[in-house]
Amino acid sequence: MTGSAILAPADLRLSRGEARGLAAADPWGFIVFSRNIESADQLRALTAALRDAVGREAPVLIDQEGGRVQRLRPPLARDWPPPLDEAAAGPRAMWLRYRIIAAELMALGIDVNCGPCADLALDATHPFLRNRCYGGDPAAVAANARAVADGLLAGGVLPVLKHVPGHGRATADSHLELPRVVVPRPELAATDFAAFRALADLPLAMTAHVVYTALDPALPATLSPAVLAAIRGPEIGFEGLLMSDDLGMGALGGPLAARAQAALAAGCDLVLHCSGDPDENAAVADAAGGLSPAAAARAARALAARRPPDPVDIPALAAELESLRRGGGDG
Repeated sequence: MTGSAILAPADLRLSRGEARGLAAADPWGFIVFSRNIESADQLRALTAALRDAVGREAPVLIDQEGGRVQRLRPPLARDWPPPLDEAAAGPRAMWLRYRIIAAELMALGIDVNCGPCADLALDATHPFLRNRCYGGDPAAVAANARAVADGLLAGGVLPVLKHVPGHGRATADSHLELPRVVVPRPELAATDFAAFRALADLPLAMTAHVVYTALDPALPATLSPAVLAAIRGPEIGFEGLLMSDDLGMGALGGPLAARAQAALAAGCDLVLHCSGDPDENAAVADAAGGLSPAAAARAARALAARRPPDPVDIPALAAELESLRRGGGDG
C-alpha cells in the first residue's frame, strides 16, 4: 500500500542505500530542494530515479513561488520577482507567470508546485511570508490564486493551495517557532478563511503550523482535529487531498514519528518531511503507514487532475507578461 508520507532526497543523486530505503518507505510522493539541484540533466535523472525507486509515476513536488522561495534559478529557470510584486499586475499576469513556471518544471520531471499561496498580506504579516502573498483583500487574493492554479494545471503541474486556513495573521515564523493567531472566529471566516473557501475545489492543499485560538487554544492547525474539521466543513469546504507543512519545522515539538501520527490522526491525508535524512525518512514513513481508504480516494482524484500540458508559445506568453508588468495590470 502506498505510504502517507512525502519525502525528500538527501543530495544530488540517490545512493543505492537511499534508493532501497525509499523503496521500502514507498512514499506517496517526493519533494526536491536547492540541495538536490545542480543541472538540468542531473535533476531529470534524480526525478527519474525517485520514481524508479517506488516503481510508479509518483508526484515530485517543489517550492517554486518566485522571489525568495524559488528552488530553481537561472539557467534552469527564469529569475522571478516576489509574487506580491507580480500580483499587482492582476490575474492574467499571474496565470502567465505560472504557466511559464509549469513549463520550466515539467522540462525537469517535476509535476507538483507548492502554490498558490492564499494567505493574506497584512501589515503584521511576518516578513518570511509577506511578499510571497498576493494581496490583502480576500477576493483579490482568491482571484490571483485561482489564476496561479489554472496556469499550473494548464501546464501539466498540480497546484498545492497553502497555507490553509491562513498564515497571514501570524507574526512569527513557523520555521522557527509556533505562531498564535488571536482573532475571533467570525472575523477569520470573513477574511482569511474566505480566500481559501473560494479555492476549495483545488486538488491539494497544505496546512499551516499556526494556532488559531478561536478554534483550538492549544494545537496548531496541522495537529488539530478542530481546525481540520473547519477546513473540511462549511467554513472552507475543502474536499481535496490535505498534506501537512514540513514536519521538521520549529513550530512543532516532539519526535518526528509522533508529529506524523498526530497530523494524520487530526485529519491530514499526507505528512511532508523535508530534511532528506534517510533515518528520519524511515521513521516518518514507518509512523505514517499507508494511505487510509478516504485519503487514497482523495489522492486518486488529485492525481487524475494531472493532464498533458496545453500547447502554448512560451516566448509569446513571456512577452505578454512583460507588457502587463509595464502596464501595471490587466486593465
